[in-house]
Amino acid sequence: MARTGRSVLLLLLIPTVLSLLMLSERRLTVALNPIQRKDLPAEIAIQGHSVKDSKLNALPLETLSSLKEPVGDVLVEEPLHVANDLIESADQELLPGKRANRVLSETTSGDGAVLKGGDLIDQVTRRTAQDGGLVTGSMDQQEKHTGSQQQSSSEGRSLEAITQIPQGYQGAGKNPQKENTDGRSKNMASSDTRVRDIKDHLIKAKVYLGLGAIRANPQYLRDLRHRIREVQKVLGEASKDSDLPKNANEKVKALEQTLVKGEQTQDDCSVVVKKLRAMLHSAEEQLYAQKKQTVFLTQLAAKTLPKGLHCLPLTLANEYFSLDPSQQQFPNQEKLDDPKLYHYALFSDNILATAVVVNSTVLNAKHPSRHVFHIVTDRLNYAPMRMWFLSNPPGKATIEVHNIDEFTWLNDSSSLLLKQLGSQSMIDYYFTAQSANSDSYLKYRNPKYLSMLNHLRFYLPEIYPKLDKMVFLDGDVVVRKDITGLWSIDMKGKVNGAVETCGESFHSFDRYLNFSSPVVAKNFDPNACVWAFGMNMFDLAEWRRQNITEIYHFWQKLNEDGSLRKLGTLPLGLVTFWNKTFPLDRSWHVLGLGYNPHVSSGDLERAAVIHYNGNMKPWLEIGLPKFRSYWSEYLDYDQPFLRECNINP
Repeated sequence: MARTGRSVLLLLLIPTVLSLLMLSERRLTVALNPIQRKDLPAEIAIQGHSVKDSKLNALPLETLSSLKEPVGDVLVEEPLHVANDLIESADQELLPGKRANRVLSETTSGDGAVLKGGDLIDQVTRRTAQDGGLVTGSMDQQEKHTGSQQQSSSEGRSLEAITQIPQGYQGAGKNPQKENTDGRSKNMASSDTRVRDIKDHLIKAKVYLGLGAIRANPQYLRDLRHRIREVQKVLGEASKDSDLPKNANEKVKALEQTLVKGEQTQDDCSVVVKKLRAMLHSAEEQLYAQKKQTVFLTQLAAKTLPKGLHCLPLTLANEYFSLDPSQQQFPNQEKLDDPKLYHYALFSDNILATAVVVNSTVLNAKHPSRHVFHIVTDRLNYAPMRMWFLSNPPGKATIEVHNIDEFTWLNDSSSLLLKQLGSQSMIDYYFTAQSANSDSYLKYRNPKYLSMLNHLRFYLPEIYPKLDKMVFLDGDVVVRKDITGLWSIDMKGKVNGAVETCGESFHSFDRYLNFSSPVVAKNFDPNACVWAFGMNMFDLAEWRRQNITEIYHFWQKLNEDGSLRKLGTLPLGLVTFWNKTFPLDRSWHVLGLGYNPHVSSGDLERAAVIHYNGNMKPWLEIGLPKFRSYWSEYLDYDQPFLRECNINP
């Protein structure tokens, strides 16, 4: 009976226990649901690489507030090629095909131990790599490290790499474009690595030659000198590794072995340092002397006349005087005073340079017959200049050639400059023998500053009284486009249209005028922008109205002692046309081809006129080769006079 009672009691208790178990299971499911479905990342909740639920359930439950923000994204499978494919925020759903594991910065393992971000990331990435997921060069490299110190360092790099991948990920965490750029720069940098190493060895060897301990060993000294000569011969003029001969390595290795022996002989570093300092000081002194000598020789070369250019005027003059007087005249002389045509002033004693200016202007003109060239030269080049243009007429353009001596009104009484140029002090300045070290302004000793041709530009209204507008061109320019548009520019009452040359340190007034003089400081701004002579549009009617020539005479007289400005026509032009200059667009006139090898090809293509200002004129051997063709293309070197004088491009 008692047994039957117990059985009945158990049967009654079973439904109660089962209902309690079912209720507990349901509550456990509800408790797990927020973490598994919402707070854990999708890649862990629905593991793409078959991570079992038991492993996830092994983690103890945490409240929502205990979870921390993820430290980064672990990217897997196919690389992401654009920034838009990256995960943009922590709570954004992952798009199909963009598989990522969001990892927690801190969580716990199944046994309750705390796992830091680096350990958990290492577990996830290692498991992923085993399943065929993320396999990068950096991870493979990390797995090769052993030892606790190397392992912790590897984990640190792993964490850093993983957190930085999304910012610029390109195929296994690398940027191919950057790698290509780096590769090119490395190739460029390493193209002369061997050459520079050889030069370093030579410097070291020369240091050894001057050390007392080395010089005390005659046999070693002879060997070292022999090795130096061999390496110098091998090096030659090589500027990159590919220029070195095949036996270079053999010779350099022999020198290295000799230097090793020298190191064993000389172990006093202080002596070597002293020797290096002495060599450096000597090299600096030699460099300074060479620079001064280079300046002197460049100025000398700029003042000398090549043999061909000396031959040409003699040959032309001989031919000119053999002509009948009727053959010595130019056609279309009735156009010389027509103000409706395009008139150019060109004052030069260089026949070839003048020919290039005229030819380039005519060949690029839309209507050559409307262009008139007014050339003024000196007495020696008058006949040769006329003969050149008689035998090489400038197409349909009109030309005239004058001798400056024909301007009888230009004398000592009317021009203070002529009086100053004839003074004994000026003659001594230009013609007394000078050494390379005696004058810091050596370029101003060029005799061209004695030539009245250089200052004739300040008398344009007097020379051409019937003209209203005129373009002035220097003899070292090349016209590359039609420039008749200059005549249609409204200069707003200004006299001189010129291109300003601001932007460089020496292109302000204080580099040309003496602002320690009260007269200069009162009348001019030291920071004012300098403009350029060489291609200028002059409004002669406005010139006459404002009496610019008298302003020129005023400043010329005030500077009789030479204390107000530097020599040359530009400083004098700056004070004469102060507040009377209209700035032209820079594309009208590009300068620097006679001294600056870095003038851009883009500027040259846009330029209407290019100017070889500086010492490196294109007709001289010292001219910059890269710019010479722009000048020489307007000369016919098959012309008989050029062939006779052996003038070649």
